[in-house]
Amino acid sequence: MTHIDTAQHPIVDVHAHILIPTLQQLVAEGDPQGFAELQALEVRRNGPESMANSGRMIKERWSQLTNLERRLADMDAQGVDVQLVSPSPSHFYYFAGEGLALKLAKQSNEAVRDVVQQAPERLNGLGLVPLQHPQLMVEALEHAVLGCGLMGVEIGSFAATPGDPERSTVELSDPRLEPFWSRASELGAIVFLHPFGCSLDERLDRFYLANTVSQPAENAVALSHLIFSGVLDRHPGLKILAAHGGGYLPTTIGRSDHAWKVRPEAQRCAEPPSSYLQRIFFDSLLHGPRELSALVEVAGPGQVMLGSDYPFDMGSDNPVGEVHAAGLPATDAAKVLAGNAAALGITAAAALTVRSRA
Repeated sequence: MTHIDTAQHPIVDVHAHILIPTLQQLVAEGDPQGFAELQALEVRRNGPESMANSGRMIKERWSQLTNLERRLADMDAQGVDVQLVSPSPSHFYYFAGEGLALKLAKQSNEAVRDVVQQAPERLNGLGLVPLQHPQLMVEALEHAVLGCGLMGVEIGSFAATPGDPERSTVELSDPRLEPFWSRASELGAIVFLHPFGCSLDERLDRFYLANTVSQPAENAVALSHLIFSGVLDRHPGLKILAAHGGGYLPTTIGRSDHAWKVRPEAQRCAEPPSSYLQRIFFDSLLHGPRELSALVEVAGPGQVMLGSDYPFDMGSDNPVGEVHAAGLPATDAAKVLAGNAAALGITAAAALTVRSRA
């Protein structure tokens, strides 16, 4: 087992969630029709069997999502020193109108800040931005990082409004996001890409395909939008962190490289798509040693960090052990568990003495 000097490089889990019950109440009261349409969409996307099982899972793990003492005890049991906590993606609420959306983002930022402040030696956090309203994203980002002292924000793979065909889907390649990418780069903010929902909708409504297929597919689509549109060329300092090991893209990147060579419409990025994998960070949550080893090989050992998806059932209860099980060289395992997070500046809130990156 790789020895990690936790005095200098704590083991950091970059993918862990909290639930904010007050947000659901706020959105249900602020836009009851939109909230009802979202719930109906989730039923269509997931199917009744998965919805019932997910409801039972949330009840069983409620204390882990909301109780700090339980969270810290679980971290100790897992050998995790620091969690970078983010809201459950169910809190994206991308159907909300401008006023409600900004209110939800700021309230979520403050909720994460309040949790972090209860254990600043063990936690740091990410907030939210309203992806469906690109013109509001910079304000929400600055509120999260400068106003609440968080390390960045979490975003979905796309934003669409259920029941509103007049509102266009916002992809991560959308030119309206340019001010957000620029400001995130200036602030050194982490942008955590975490899909929630999939545009394949009812095609994935059984066998839990709404999770097992949709999450890696949406990661691949969203990362491809970032790469092929040239976002990473225009903003080389961006700190993009992709959940679930980046989904299907990293280990099937050869097809993207081939398209870049032969198709003019795929040549809007300056370099072959595979080269951008060394500019993107990925969590380690791939549920298999071969998959994790392959990700480290293609992205590089400096681009992968420990992630558990705590405390959901599609996460890992033994994330540190799964990194060791991948059979990585000792130096690479140490980077995944601790070194890469330290190099990226991810640490406990108590260790961040200055927030002067404005």
